[in-house]
Amino acid sequence: MKRVLLALLALINGLRRRKERIEAHEEAEREAPPIVPPGPPASRRAELAVAGLLFAAAVFAVGFMVVYAVGSIGSRTQLFGIALGGAFALLSAALITAAKHLVVEEEVEELYPEPESPEEQAAIAEIVEESGSRLTRKKLLITAGGVAGTAVGLAAITPALSLGPLLDTDELRDTPWRRGLRLIGEDGKPMFADQVEEETFYTAFPEHADHDLIGSPVVVVRLPPAQLKLPPERAQWAPLGIVAFSKICTHAGCAIALYRKPTFAPTQPRPALVCPCHYSTFDPATGGDVIFGPAGRALPQLPLVVGGDGVLRAGGNFSGQVGPSYGTVRSRRPT
Repeated sequence: MKRVLLALLALINGLRRRKERIEAHEEAEREAPPIVPPGPPASRRAELAVAGLLFAAAVFAVGFMVVYAVGSIGSRTQLFGIALGGAFALLSAALITAAKHLVVEEEVEELYPEPESPEEQAAIAEIVEESGSRLTRKKLLITAGGVAGTAVGLAAITPALSLGPLLDTDELRDTPWRRGLRLIGEDGKPMFADQVEEETFYTAFPEHADHDLIGSPVVVVRLPPAQLKLPPERAQWAPLGIVAFSKICTHAGCAIALYRKPTFAPTQPRPALVCPCHYSTFDPATGGDVIFGPAGRALPQLPLVVGGDGVLRAGGNFSGQVGPSYGTVRSRRPT
């Protein structure tokens, strides 16, 4: 019994002494000067400026997503750059302002010791905590930073939502071509059938349509009618030997910009449309079939008719979907 009482007294005495040591350590910490000298109180204007810049960055990022989602907005490329570039610029300005006006600067002459003991780890944690001693509106800044970071992050990944055949690719099937639309040349004037010459490469667009749409531009060439070997269902698509095809290569989406014409027919290959990016080559006489290069399918052909005024007009829509090839492109028609 005596040993038990002595053990209890020793335990109580040990707990009392441990409590006294903890209290003494806490008192010493309160009286000890801070590791990082406190800087002057933060200017409220600086905090509001940082919060304002972060919220403005979020607004620009949301604007980018809106422009990306609404296809009817004009000058989208320029607006993309303004919105996304503005978001990143404002975010950078907010970080620079915070670094200069809201963070205490500490200068040390020696390296930090390795955090090998609890005391050193506690000192490092204290340095981190004291470095934010200027901030008086932490909740506002944290909220603004979260909103800006989320908005800019969503804006950065927004373009991925329209990539690939498993996602929304409806825009690739949309073309402005409809039966009766006149072909307009690069000079802005209607294209007359009798002005289209053989061995010459022309670019045309649908009347009153946006030239930047992927389904707008076509290449127009004229061949001797006897050389045409179009599929039977397209026999009436080439009046006077004039054929038109989408200008967008079916390999990687580059523009068909070259026309190979033989200068000495007995030895040189027949006329062909060539993409300068990877040299996919298409035969206009057979309906745009691939005769060389990595393209996986023929160029979509646009049916043509000659109006009573002699102007070339579309006889309908393309024979296939415009643009690069992927898994389901052959099973879908342009709209």
